[in-house]
Amino acid sequence: MTDKTTHFGFEQVGWDEKVRRVGAVFDSVADKYDVMNDVMSFGVHRLWKRFALELSGVRKGSRVLDLAGGTGDLAARLARMAGPEGEVVLADINAAMLDVGRARLLDQGIAGNVRFVQANAECLPFPDNHFDCITIAFGLRNVTDKDTALRSMYRVLKPGGRLLVLEFSKPTLPGLAPLYDLYSFKLLPLMGKLIANDAESYKYLAESIRMHPDQNTLRDMMQAAGFEDCSYHNLSGGIVALHRGFKY
Repeated sequence: MTDKTTHFGFEQVGWDEKVRRVGAVFDSVADKYDVMNDVMSFGVHRLWKRFALELSGVRKGSRVLDLAGGTGDLAARLARMAGPEGEVVLADINAAMLDVGRARLLDQGIAGNVRFVQANAECLPFPDNHFDCITIAFGLRNVTDKDTALRSMYRVLKPGGRLLVLEFSKPTLPGLAPLYDLYSFKLLPLMGKLIANDAESYKYLAESIRMHPDQNTLRDMMQAAGFEDCSYHNLSGGIVALHRGFKY
């Protein structure tokens, strides 16, 4: 137990309380997570993830960790890229999300080179210098101690390996921010209520995005964790950013 506090959306809570409440959010939305992703992003999340895959450097025989991999849409594509001689570990702290991901990949006949591990990003249960690539898509903002998690990712990455962080960020396109706020705080909870019968979880989603470090701050955090040649690409006017860093 710890007496430290952090944010759960716009609310200040204890660290242990945040872990519990984030878990409850994903327990609630797991079954509707993929449908909501398509609705919320108008399907554009698929293009964001495709861009991440293009910069991943994953090839036949690669060993990949898809962290906060949830329902497995990224892991499925990574598994095809790594091939039967490679390995993809789909890891998520939330058992309900992991169950959905396992069922999806089994249904697609992809699970031959995929392992499923329930794991906390802050203390990854893998050896040092183990993975060629680590991806974390729309998961870092839910991690309580992001600095510790980034150091944990650095530890398990091989020299020459790379980390890709795909995450909501700060709009950079002039005039986009007020429209994005209207969408996030009015429409998102309404969609959550209508589709997932859960407005509160999507209210948290909008708030958690606003509390996440901006593009330059996250780049600096990655550098502080040991990553080199850190850079980012703004996507959809900065609504999403893809950060990349290397371990040498």
